[in-house]
Amino acid sequence: MEIKLILCGILLSIISLCLAEDVQVKVKGVTSIARTDENFVCATLDWWPINKCDYNQCPWGKAGLLNLDLNNKILSNAIKAFNPLRIRLGGSLQDQVVYNVGNAVEKCSQFRKKKDGLFGFTQGCLQMERWDELNDLFSKTGVKLTFGLNALFGKTPSKQDKVLWVGDWNPQNTLDFMEYTLSKGYKIDSYELGNELCSEGVSAKIESEQYAKDFLRLKEIVYQFYPNASTRPKLLGPAGFYGKDWFNSFLKYTGPGVVDCLTHHIYNLGAGVDKTLIDKVQDPYFLDQVAQTYRDISKTVEEFGPWSGAWVGEAGGAYNSGGKDVSHTFANGFWYLDQLGMTSTFNHKVFCRQALIGGNYGLLNTTTFIPNPDYYGALLWHRLMGKTVIESNHDGSPFLRVYSHCSKKGSGVTLLIINMSNSSSFDVSVTNDLNLYPEEISSILLTEDSSSQQREEYHLTPKDGNIQSDIVLLNGNPLKLTESLDIPEMKPNVVDGSSPIKVAADSIVFVNLKNFKAPACA
Repeated sequence: MEIKLILCGILLSIISLCLAEDVQVKVKGVTSIARTDENFVCATLDWWPINKCDYNQCPWGKAGLLNLDLNNKILSNAIKAFNPLRIRLGGSLQDQVVYNVGNAVEKCSQFRKKKDGLFGFTQGCLQMERWDELNDLFSKTGVKLTFGLNALFGKTPSKQDKVLWVGDWNPQNTLDFMEYTLSKGYKIDSYELGNELCSEGVSAKIESEQYAKDFLRLKEIVYQFYPNASTRPKLLGPAGFYGKDWFNSFLKYTGPGVVDCLTHHIYNLGAGVDKTLIDKVQDPYFLDQVAQTYRDISKTVEEFGPWSGAWVGEAGGAYNSGGKDVSHTFANGFWYLDQLGMTSTFNHKVFCRQALIGGNYGLLNTTTFIPNPDYYGALLWHRLMGKTVIESNHDGSPFLRVYSHCSKKGSGVTLLIINMSNSSSFDVSVTNDLNLYPEEISSILLTEDSSSQQREEYHLTPKDGNIQSDIVLLNGNPLKLTESLDIPEMKPNVVDGSSPIKVAADSIVFVNLKNFKAPACA
């Protein structure tokens, strides 16, 4: 019986390939539609202690900033592979972290459970010895670092509204921390003020006018400590969920040239315990719903802060540490890589994945540090997809997503093709929609442009066809660490450009078209 089932499965796979749907993708290579930062892919490290638990599970282990094994070889090799990786230090407990330097803090103890504390914890402490150890790792691995500052220091809850915090920010602990950081020569790419305090807040909130006042004070401090504009860290905020009126007001109160990057958070898949999570990550109609938020953020930047750029400062997909059976598996790549593609088209500069390690949504396994499938998807994006975003479209199935960028290295364009269908495969042909010539002439140019040339393909599929597998295959071969615990080399298949791109069901494909003539990439 088992042999019959296996044979039936093989037969169905063969039939699916034979009945692949032909899809023509048009890439409009004349002009770009958006630009990302050079280091668009970003990952976070969080403050959560071991006893951060949700849904009767405690998935953080020793992955928090205060107890992470910084000497783990896999961790350092995973960061080095990006050369460089942008990392954001922050998270829910950020506004309860004090820095044990100077005289502003009387008591510096570790996080403890507290029923009426923010997020159920007391204040926690960053010792300067630990800060030294973290920076030793960041220096050796070439990290571009964003540090999230405590924005509630000196504030108190309102007597009328316990979620609302009032009063001016006390910057003294931050002043002492920056002074120490500079004295050690530690490189900070950007500072972010507070975490999820905007709009309606999460566990606490600040009014937009007060937050703008605090942000302007931070700007004064950063200019004081970093007088050289070429080495001055950028300023990021508000690091929370988008609310149109609050965000617009914040940018108006801060004024021109103050906010370098407008950061917002996305957890569009809902709760990690949601039993329909596996369906949501494969549903293009559901995934499309968040596009309006990206469009609204882009409009806010355009109208009220054109000197700044939009960032997704934190995105874990499913909140409360992610889904234990989904967020670390191949299936999560349908959500994650689609979000990278979608946000880039809405002119977002950076996308920070929650988390590099920790919870169920870590790019690395919380216990073993072995990369999960999304790590390899992130690395391929970082290496292949350039800053310039080009429009692409097709009239095929909505389960087939296509995003195109100028290639990161060399000429041509690189496509990201995501097939969320578990039953349909596609034969994809790519045409260069120059929109400059009559159709007959354009088709001749297209033939000369791509058909006779070779291309490079990177096909990502799950082991044994199980989308909830932690093991991802590249061109049919499992991606696993080398004997020396290095990230494996990821070589493409070199394919005759005259043939269509064969996109299997439940697969993700990067395609590098080196000879694709796109004026926008010149």
